[in-house]
Amino acid sequence: MTEELLDRIAADTEINAVVEVRREHALAAADRADAAQEPRGPWHGVPVTVKECFDVAGMRTTWGNPAFAHHIANEDAVIVQRLERAGAHIVGKTNVHMMLGDFGQTVNEVYGRTNNPADVTRTPGGSSGGAAAALAAGLTYLEYGSDLVGSVRLPAAYCGVYGLKPTNGLVPQRGFQVPGTPYVPSELPTLSTIGPLARSAADLRIALRATAGPEAPYAYELAAPRHKELKDYRVGIVTDHPAASVTSEVGDALSDTIDRIAAAGVKIVDSWPDGVDPDEQAAEFGRQVELFFALHGGEPTTMTVDQLLTTERNRLAARARWQQHFEDVDVFLCPTSFTVAFPHGSTAIDGRPYEAQAFWIVHASLTGHPALSMPIGHTSTGLPTAAQVIGQWHEDDTAITFAELLSQHLGSR
Repeated sequence: MTEELLDRIAADTEINAVVEVRREHALAAADRADAAQEPRGPWHGVPVTVKECFDVAGMRTTWGNPAFAHHIANEDAVIVQRLERAGAHIVGKTNVHMMLGDFGQTVNEVYGRTNNPADVTRTPGGSSGGAAAALAAGLTYLEYGSDLVGSVRLPAAYCGVYGLKPTNGLVPQRGFQVPGTPYVPSELPTLSTIGPLARSAADLRIALRATAGPEAPYAYELAAPRHKELKDYRVGIVTDHPAASVTSEVGDALSDTIDRIAAAGVKIVDSWPDGVDPDEQAAEFGRQVELFFALHGGEPTTMTVDQLLTTERNRLAARARWQQHFEDVDVFLCPTSFTVAFPHGSTAIDGRPYEAQAFWIVHASLTGHPALSMPIGHTSTGLPTAAQVIGQWHEDDTAITFAELLSQHLGSR
């Protein structure tokens, strides 16, 4: 299996998703897996890849920046350690946008541009575009990416795979730092999370179980899903909003999905949570991103102390409103993006601003709730369509299980 995967990666001339491999290391790991008397873990012997920005000892970590083109990591990131503890072996790394600086594209001067397997003239999204494209093209079996402004969920949507932004803080981030920057744990809100991408919701669950929990002691159990049958779920929905009005392709796929789950007995609650102003929440997230970059060495914030306190109160108030909403619904279903994958280099998309891609993903990013993107169909030209499933704080497996049941239901046609 490892040899076949490495051969597929080597033969790829169009996608440019897997940008570095360690063939001999991977084959030696596969030999050890074959020789083992007992499975090492749930990913025993499975060859996987990780986003280029995660440290893997002996491999380059460049963040797509020529200034770091020769930087070699000397130890593994925590998620790499945990994936290998679960039996997986890291065969390579996938492309990123330069310094992870774009949620809609994946291109840099070190590795070049990654293309969407569904249509190579279109973007795979960013900044985990290489991760999603590799999965969609059959060049890996599991991926791990990072998500601040949708950098797991948007590529997953555009490439037609599954991508999870876990509850904020659930997966340790040691080994996910710009080269030369020390890892400094922080009690301040980070906004940025790291999470798995996969070809099924079930694989998201297995990956999260293997990687979630504090660094020490290493022990964590996901909360059980609220329900095990689709008909028992209460689903909040919003399918459109003027700030990022969905295209007909996305809207039709969402409407069809909602009609089908309603027919299956799912209770539908059609509204935003009480007290949530989605436009103000999107603006608040923008202020939080400003603070995030100031905290991590970017431009200093110009906010006053009073403004900082107001921003933080607003973030916590938004979380509280969503928390209350999940007393009445089990999950919340909405678009991942207003559009399907768009042509490379686009600055406006179907008459909408480029930045509108972020509107639907910022709500879970602001509040820290788990959210995943899942495929729900294809356009007439074969491009994937997607929906986003948001769950209650630390109830990641409820969102995953709903996506798993929904995919089974949609596949029953």
